[in-house]
Amino acid sequence: MTNFQATQTPTFLSEIFPLDISQPNFMCFRLSPEIERKDGNRLSFHFSRELTSIVVIWNDPYFYALGMPNISLPSLQKWKDILADVQEKLKGFGDRYYSVQLVRQRHLTPFIKAQLAFQVLRTTKFEEPLILSDNKVEVRREIDYWPETIELPNSLQPALALTVHSSLLYRSNLEDFYENHPYRQNFKTLLKGLKVRDIEFDWSYGTISNFPGNVGEHREKLIKKANRESSKKALLNAPDDQTLVTVQFRNREQRDYPMAFLRPCVTSETADRFEVDYGKLLKGTKIGYKERTDLLASYKQTAEMALDAYGFQMERSINSRQYPELFWQPLKPLDETPLEFGKKFIGKRGDVLKGLSERNGGVYSRHNDYRDPSRPIRIAAVKLCDLSVNYFLDEVIKRLKSYGFNSEIVTRKAVVVNNLIGADARAEVERSVDELMEIPTDIVLTFLPQSDRNTDKDDGGSLYYWVYSRLLRRQLASQVIYAHTLSSVEPRQILNQVIPGILAKLGNLPFILAEPLKIAHYFIGLDVSRESKERLPGTVNACASVRLYDTQGKFIRYRIEDALIEGEEIPQRLLETLLPAGEMRDKTTLIYRDGSFCGQEVEHLRKWANAIKAKFILVECRKSCIPRLYNLNHKIVTAPEKGLAFRLSSREAVVVTTKVSEKVGLARPLRLTVHEDGHQASIEDVVETTLKLTLLHHGSLQTPRLPMPLYGSDRMAYLRLNGIYPSMLQGDRQFWL
Repeated sequence: MTNFQATQTPTFLSEIFPLDISQPNFMCFRLSPEIERKDGNRLSFHFSRELTSIVVIWNDPYFYALGMPNISLPSLQKWKDILADVQEKLKGFGDRYYSVQLVRQRHLTPFIKAQLAFQVLRTTKFEEPLILSDNKVEVRREIDYWPETIELPNSLQPALALTVHSSLLYRSNLEDFYENHPYRQNFKTLLKGLKVRDIEFDWSYGTISNFPGNVGEHREKLIKKANRESSKKALLNAPDDQTLVTVQFRNREQRDYPMAFLRPCVTSETADRFEVDYGKLLKGTKIGYKERTDLLASYKQTAEMALDAYGFQMERSINSRQYPELFWQPLKPLDETPLEFGKKFIGKRGDVLKGLSERNGGVYSRHNDYRDPSRPIRIAAVKLCDLSVNYFLDEVIKRLKSYGFNSEIVTRKAVVVNNLIGADARAEVERSVDELMEIPTDIVLTFLPQSDRNTDKDDGGSLYYWVYSRLLRRQLASQVIYAHTLSSVEPRQILNQVIPGILAKLGNLPFILAEPLKIAHYFIGLDVSRESKERLPGTVNACASVRLYDTQGKFIRYRIEDALIEGEEIPQRLLETLLPAGEMRDKTTLIYRDGSFCGQEVEHLRKWANAIKAKFILVECRKSCIPRLYNLNHKIVTAPEKGLAFRLSSREAVVVTTKVSEKVGLARPLRLTVHEDGHQASIEDVVETTLKLTLLHHGSLQTPRLPMPLYGSDRMAYLRLNGIYPSMLQGDRQFWL
């Protein structure tokens, strides 16, 4: 590794705590016939609920039970009896026949130990302080934890990750919220799209997606299905006319709930339904460094006591003082990575505007349509808000000129939509856009009223998407600016952000990396976006596009697949279509998967790579369940610098890709995992490559959390799900910026 260095000072801390257990009181058994993961996890969860002082997990194909040291574990007959009881309560298990077999001479691996410790914490009550309350909405500090393993110099060690987050929850249940709301008569508007949490299992979040009827209509059927006594009691006590709600959980089937068993969560989109000052609550969610570390110490103390009862010892968090080889950072600050602009001008990420100036370099490359500098960019402006935009348009012309592009406003149109709503407003906007198209145009600047924000989910959708979709299908670039932005932000600041993006949307490349990445020839990202069906169970998904970048991060083109897909897995046919043999043959390509590879995706990619004689480095890029990293200097905890990486194993690392102020909180790192079935690359090289690929955002002066091959994939899929995509499924213009 040439561009990174191990670091000694300051000290870096992680939220990973190694575990040890010297003489575990455990046993192992299996069921015959064998069961799948989903059923194994369900059964182990209910085994743990049935037993006192014992926790149970399933790891293919065995169940592992860990008891407190001073208790006797169940006999074989006892396990059979417990299984029979659990089967009676679980839907789909009552008519199955299993035999239980004890498995001797099994050892607890570090992974199993970590899973058992995690199960212990799931039965542990943590004190979670109340920070703020407004109209029955509370801000609380809550603990997150999950199992980990970490490769220490001489061993693989079980561990737990502990971290802190803020929740924004209604104090009571959904029934109370509904019954006391002034707009309860319009229950669909009030409840639909509301994020909720299972009131008993605080890790179980979902969104209300449908209303299957009243409790009275389905009471007997629901009680029969209910697994929990508390659920049955809630159903028995609910009035006949209480609305039933369907909740869509992530990665799970939809489920019907009585409202008393859910707690509403408050989000920016739904805050108005709670009649609270969302901005005030949001400030309360920010956690300062010292408060975070104090809370973490308190939660650790509770976790230690719970784990000690089962024989676990919890060690100090992994830090660079004990394990300096596990932490590293770039030799130079990431923002000093050299970028290449036009005329071979070399600049830095922090000097993008300087590099784009024609006096220095200008854009790295012009699209064929603008290779002749005398060819002006033809701009149309449509104004749907009450503000004057003439000054701003003049500044757009000046800024483009300073970057070496002539431009002209070919048409301006003001559309009055204040007195129009719904279809009438959209019809008026479409008529105006059609009139704009009578004069050849390259890009349309649309100035929208602030009231259009957060209306994407309304019937008919927002004007933003209405305009965006119609221009995109005509292969026209568009740039939207909201009235509030125009009135509250200096035009110069707005132009700093949008002009590089406008140029990229027109097919120009503002800048690339000055030095090539060595790990692969191409870089792409895969993602699937999910959206609930309106009136049917399940979800509909869309495969995102593939965007191709070369060794200097040069955007080559995008490709979108027209077909929608169901489920999480990207089908083999689509994968092969998205990775054309002619381009990939004999080349190495790094493929980022947003989240984990699903189902048979890796197997399909491996076969395709063999068939076309290509090498695929398969990298999972996850954004949740990531331990935070801290900087400790003279006993003061602060945020780490962008680029700090923490190695969990030879194929997995956590890396900080963003820098945020303490007012916002602490940066959320990414977790990168090199899949063992792909072409192998060192985790240090993958981290370095990922960091540099975050520098290539052409639509913002701020760098994103994700590498550019992945950044925006969810937005492209969302657009596709909503029927918004270019008429050409392949192109070289970054329309999604």
